[in-house]
Amino acid sequence: MKDNITVSISSIDGTKHFSFGKRTRHTFKFVSYVIFMAVLLTAGIIYYLVNDAENSKLKLLELESKSSSLTKEITSLTALKLSLEQDLSEREERMLLVSDRLNDLEKVLGMDDQNNVELESRLDTAAMNSSLRVAMLTQIPSGPPVKNARTSSGYGKRKHPVLGTIRVHRGQDFAVNTGTPIYAPADGTVEVTRPSKEGSGNFLRLLHGYGFSSSYSHMSKFAVNKGDFVKKGDLIGYSGNSGLTSGPHLHYEIRFVGRALDPKPFIAWDVDNFDTIFESVRGIRWESLVDKIELRVSQQLQLSSQKAAQLTGR
Repeated sequence: MKDNITVSISSIDGTKHFSFGKRTRHTFKFVSYVIFMAVLLTAGIIYYLVNDAENSKLKLLELESKSSSLTKEITSLTALKLSLEQDLSEREERMLLVSDRLNDLEKVLGMDDQNNVELESRLDTAAMNSSLRVAMLTQIPSGPPVKNARTSSGYGKRKHPVLGTIRVHRGQDFAVNTGTPIYAPADGTVEVTRPSKEGSGNFLRLLHGYGFSSSYSHMSKFAVNKGDFVKKGDLIGYSGNSGLTSGPHLHYEIRFVGRALDPKPFIAWDVDNFDTIFESVRGIRWESLVDKIELRVSQQLQLSSQKAAQLTGR
């Protein structure tokens, strides 16, 4: 058969003949072609994988470079943040020193005595109605920010428990355990929530009405955010041991237009001893403040009366 191919293999055992027909030859060619294509495909895949691995290495190096650059930038920004916080603390310290000197100067010039005369002549606490008292106690810090807490350090000059230097302590410290709830002493707005591991630690400040503000240092956690509105008695955070401290406590400050005041009279201030605040806290034009609040309360009562009359008329 001319279409067959015969292959003879001779050995010592004899000669063997292998015959391949047309179909067998086509099958062999097809298998050879498939093997050849498989080899080419495998080579292409290997080349692609090698090339992809090289590209991945380049991308990895690029990402590592960017990561290093971002790490340096974060470190730089963190250092800048700490520097700005330190600068802010120093500026606040300078402002407080100026405020203290002005206060001392007012005492030397006898301005406090003049204020006492004005208070005696203009303030008649017995004539104040309950609405006015409630308005003042709601909008100006009154009562303690933590419940049933012992005072560990008061307002005034003292030896710093950590640094050992004599400094003006512009607030009142409450000896409370970490996690003690802190409540707003008056209606207000959250001006600052500043996390920190230095100085005042985790710091929060509330803006109240008529120029008053209160601040809270060494907190463990905030329960409010900057810009939140709070009512008297609302939970604002928890005490802690953050910053420069010798142990867990809450440092509480009250200020009037930036000037630090002794918090003690405000903490003791309530309906039962309402008039004591006017005598114990100097440097505030209480008579003017009372006039403004009294006018506002009167206007609110008039509006309420008008609404009630309109509802009755219906």
